[in-house]
Amino acid sequence: MIARRLQCLAKLRSREEGVSTVEFALVAPVFLTLLVSMFDLGQMAYGISVLNGAVQKAARDSSLEITDLGRADAMVERQVAPILPGATFHSTRTSYVDYADIGRAEKWNDANNNGTCDAGESFVDENGNGDWDDDIGKDGNGGADDVVVYRVEVTYEPTFHVPFLPESWKQRKLKSTAIKKNQPFANQQGYGSSAGICS
Repeated sequence: MIARRLQCLAKLRSREEGVSTVEFALVAPVFLTLLVSMFDLGQMAYGISVLNGAVQKAARDSSLEITDLGRADAMVERQVAPILPGATFHSTRTSYVDYADIGRAEKWNDANNNGTCDAGESFVDENGNGDWDDDIGKDGNGGADDVVVYRVEVTYEPTFHVPFLPESWKQRKLKSTAIKKNQPFANQQGYGSSAGICS
């Protein structure tokens, strides 16, 4: 009985019919996953490239006195939409008097040296909003000679979904930032100097 089984196994080993089918079944899922992954990465890389170029152009256009911010934002969406269909866009502009002010907090008397304006500590309300801010920037495109940080965030679902990846990867975010200085079409307004007390 054992000899018969060994003889059957020897016959099966010598046969080659169906081997290609088995090999294809083993290799195809790996190959297709790699192929879809390459398409996915290609779409993302192309999307980032087009987004960066569009954001740079929109920021440059927004630095002119006769600018139309809505039109600049719409141009970014128009250029990126064909590459990332169904994407949603969110843009912000923050203006500063000088490049050195980007990310700088308003001046304050940090009595306890903890890096935040605590209750009772005085501050200079440089951006004029009535509160102490850890970033002195003002929302919007600013005025003449102001430095503007233009940020765009795009959320999209990839056209090519890579199998076996977590559900949370089905939505991607791309971000692009451009920093430009507005043309000196008028006198630049500086920061305010009114005092305030942190609460």
